[in-house]
Amino acid sequence: MGKGGGCCATKHRSPLDESDNDILPNPQRDSRSVTSVQEGQNPRIDSTVPLQDGALLKKLRIFIVFYSMYGHIEGLARMMKKGIDGIEGVEGVLFRVPETLSPEVLDQMKVPSKEEEVPVISAEELVEADGLLFGFPTRYGSMSAQMKAFFDSTGQLWKEQKLAGVPAGFFVSTGTQGGGQETTAWTAITQLAHHGMLYVPIGYTFGAGMFKMDSIRGGSPYGAGVFSGDGSREPSDTELALAEHQGKYMAMIVKRVARPYESIAPDHST
Repeated sequence: MGKGGGCCATKHRSPLDESDNDILPNPQRDSRSVTSVQEGQNPRIDSTVPLQDGALLKKLRIFIVFYSMYGHIEGLARMMKKGIDGIEGVEGVLFRVPETLSPEVLDQMKVPSKEEEVPVISAEELVEADGLLFGFPTRYGSMSAQMKAFFDSTGQLWKEQKLAGVPAGFFVSTGTQGGGQETTAWTAITQLAHHGMLYVPIGYTFGAGMFKMDSIRGGSPYGAGVFSGDGSREPSDTELALAEHQGKYMAMIVKRVARPYESIAPDHST
């Protein structure tokens, strides 16, 4: 186990049994989501799983909300979805935040076109998530303007504290090794604090992969990360593995919050 290893279930808790399956976070949000699925009002995401006695329960969903200009953050986001989807009862859903630059500016910057399969999210849709992972590139050691503009659009949710208690984490990209792998996530924590969200860093749960010094690797205890260089560098296998690990770890945290008697056992085999 790496230094600062993950949590485990307390010995005073009973093992998870069938009666624990109906324990969900934020009952108001969950009941609203189940109703929308039952009435067919939310065709965008199929998020239900059948339970005993014909009951219908919302499958836990983690929204991976990101801004990616040249594709580095998107690559990590897709690996996080892979990690999340590998945990039973949880699914990852990819979303982009709205672009703030004009098509003309993006063309001058040689920004590739975005795949339409990943929809653009609105602030109001955040309440449908059981967990949130926000990914963004750095701009002078803090989040990009596009992601900040999206957070700025969540004022009504903040006013009503509709995101309070929702687990959330970050992943980032920087152009250089000293460009903000830690500070970009660190300075973003204020957004979660004002909403009352629960910040979930990965710590050193990646095990030995966090201590290797034989190659360049983005990421930190704050979350996964990638070095983009001048934009041509591709994420390394280790950076992608760390992103997948963060997805798995976040999924287990969300399950733990939803069903508090379930233990968290991070994979240290990497």
